[in-house]
Amino acid sequence: MAVKADVLVVCPHPDDAEFGIAGTVARWTREGKSVVYAICTKGEKGTSDRNLTPEKLARIREREQKAAARVLGVKEVVFLRYLDQSLEDTPEFRKEIVRLIRQFRPEIVAAPSPYRRYLWHRDHRITGQVVLDAVYPFARDHLAYPDLLAEGLEPHKVKEVWLWAGDETNHHIDITDTFDTKISALRCHKSQVDIKEAEEWVREWAVAEAEGTSFKLAEGFYRAEAMP
Repeated sequence: MAVKADVLVVCPHPDDAEFGIAGTVARWTREGKSVVYAICTKGEKGTSDRNLTPEKLARIREREQKAAARVLGVKEVVFLRYLDQSLEDTPEFRKEIVRLIRQFRPEIVAAPSPYRRYLWHRDHRITGQVVLDAVYPFARDHLAYPDLLAEGLEPHKVKEVWLWAGDETNHHIDITDTFDTKISALRCHKSQVDIKEAEEWVREWAVAEAEGTSFKLAEGFYRAEAMP
């Protein structure tokens, strides 16, 4: 049985958390909260290098994700290793997320929003929807996936869901003091990131997210309380 975590962050690919939520993750871990990552795919299609095989890229990206997690103080990284660009909203995938929720029993589950309109990576959209369904009602109800009870995985009620990169936000976190940590974590993803270019637009995005707040830099979320 896994040790309890305060937050479970579910990502479609390695590096998604660093772009979307790493400043907030760094704040949480500084405050003593335990954070676990679940990475759904191997990210083996994320390259323009035609000499790099999918198998080698998957190994590289897994190492990069572990290094980024260490920078942020993330307690554990779980790799589900689905194929990149191939996630589907299936009972099997949902069950994997339910299993993780029941193992780690987090108060908060975070994921990319499934409600971003128009151009949006399909894996992100599906991950967000599967996470929402897993949180409510499947992780909560003992008759959902009853075989999990035989594994000792009792139902769990998540308190809040935080969705990033959607069209609507209602909650902002000050990342002014953790922005440099976010960038350090992004630097670990050398196969994916031109850090000079990325830092510029990530900072611009954080400034835009802080508009209307007292913060200099922020990450924005749609924060929803889970159903009772």
